[in-house]
Amino acid sequence: MFNTSNFVYIATTADTKGQELEYVRQTIANLGLPTVTVDLSTSNLPANPAADICAAEVASYHPEGAKAVFCPNRSQAITAMALAFERFLLTRHDIAALLGLGGSGGTAIITPAMQKLPIGLPKLMVSSMAAGDVSAYVGNSDIAMLYSVTDIAGLNRISRRVLSNAACQIAGAVRFATTHDIEEKLAVGLTMFGVTTPCIKMVVSALEPQWDCLVFHATGSGGRALEKLIDSRLLSAALDLTTTEVADYLFGGVLPCNEDRFSAIARTRIPCILSCGALDMINFGPPETVPARYAERLIHQHNPQVTLVRTTPQENAIIGRWIGEKMNACSGEVRFVIPGGGVSALDAPGQPFWDPQALAAFIQALESTLRPTNKRRLIKTAYHINDPRFAHIVTEQFQHISNPRLSST
Repeated sequence: MFNTSNFVYIATTADTKGQELEYVRQTIANLGLPTVTVDLSTSNLPANPAADICAAEVASYHPEGAKAVFCPNRSQAITAMALAFERFLLTRHDIAALLGLGGSGGTAIITPAMQKLPIGLPKLMVSSMAAGDVSAYVGNSDIAMLYSVTDIAGLNRISRRVLSNAACQIAGAVRFATTHDIEEKLAVGLTMFGVTTPCIKMVVSALEPQWDCLVFHATGSGGRALEKLIDSRLLSAALDLTTTEVADYLFGGVLPCNEDRFSAIARTRIPCILSCGALDMINFGPPETVPARYAERLIHQHNPQVTLVRTTPQENAIIGRWIGEKMNACSGEVRFVIPGGGVSALDAPGQPFWDPQALAAFIQALESTLRPTNKRRLIKTAYHINDPRFAHIVTEQFQHISNPRLSST
């Protein structure tokens, strides 16, 4: 049963897409759902009758006022309206779903605000940009992108069908939303790569009776998604054991994190276990995409689409210092557990990336940088990351810091 007190919000630049806005509004209304239409035009024309909320009202939410939006520079106007729309949406508490219609400008205005909405609230962006790389538009959120096929520039036999489908999709997400029972178990986020899968599977198996385990693929976007859920207070703890994204960030790989990595743990102070899973590698695409500066390095072709460059002791020392500084900003319960026998399936005796000196350089740099406290500790083990004994130690440490009665002892 859907909540009739909430509305399907429909947002677009009504000065150029008023026809489409009215068509979608009417389609959703015919399905029995209430709507609120929002104009995001930056042209400062008179209010469009197709919109319930005019562009001037949205623009007024910009920190510098509407004048920041209605300016001669189109790029600045789009950026300003995006911020104003984001601020506007955060004041609304009656949003059942958000449907956006846009070309390049409209998509750039609407999707940043969509990214700020809660995970699970339906978000659909109909865009002429949806056939390309949409990662900047989607971010770490659950935004659905629908390619408009033709430009959103009037109604025709194609646009009517696409817009009708979009209206029905967003209406269906609202009308047929399931009521989720309140989870009895708290949620914990874990990071995994193929080369650390055995470890994560063992830890998940041990924790599942008490915890709802959410596993994130450590591909850059996976780490950002983990941290978004931490900041959103949707995770109560983390086991960030596969931190390979840091190597890609520092050394130009294709699956990087960003400078904010681990900061959500510091901001929220949730209990967290960290490790150095897959920090023996920098990720690239097919062999021909590996930068020339790595031509003489140890390279392993993981599959036709993924090529791995082995990190050196010098690089591992840089990583160790970077992570150590990040840990020093954490005041909650945090442990870094070292797998002394190797950090990935490739970093083991007889495997192509086995290099004890590289791991030793990482440990030395991390240890010399980290400022230990009662809550911030480094724990060394002799075991490989995929050894059951390592998983057991990680699980024990996690159970200790995630139990307030134990962590205070």
